[in-house]
Amino acid sequence: MTQRVELAAVMDRLAVDGLITDYAVAVDDGDWAAYRELFTSDGRADYRSAGGIEGEVGKVAAWLEESMRLFSMRQHLIVNRRLRFGVLEQDRGDTARVQADYVNPMRLAAGGAPATAPDFVCGGRYTFELLRTEDGWRVREVVVQEKWRRQPGQDATD
Repeated sequence: MTQRVELAAVMDRLAVDGLITDYAVAVDDGDWAAYRELFTSDGRADYRSAGGIEGEVGKVAAWLEESMRLFSMRQHLIVNRRLRFGVLEQDRGDTARVQADYVNPMRLAAGGAPATAPDFVCGGRYTFELLRTEDGWRVREVVVQEKWRRQPGQDATD
């Protein structure tokens, strides 16, 4: 591998990492316009394992906007990112797949209490299918696989 190719691979890794971070920040901040911009024009999202919906990004963003109003505070962390570049039309590196674990502490908004410690926490794994576009890396599809959840009234041993 030449230094130029190695540098390009590092730059792609940094760009993909930034895209995944932007995804988390858009959801946590409720910036649904920014969320939509992270996807390709035919982008899709699947939140069914977490009790949500699956579909094209505009429909899912509208659902997220409504459902996330239940929480006065959101802060999800995406960790253990595994990145693999793929091949599209024989050009190396035009696609990527990221599997990453998440932990998502949130605070329910019910009762108008100020946001303090989280009272709802869930975790699982994301699978992102990414595509290099003229505008940079974009999400073609994200699938959420929720593995666990702790709701108010449950202790850590439930």
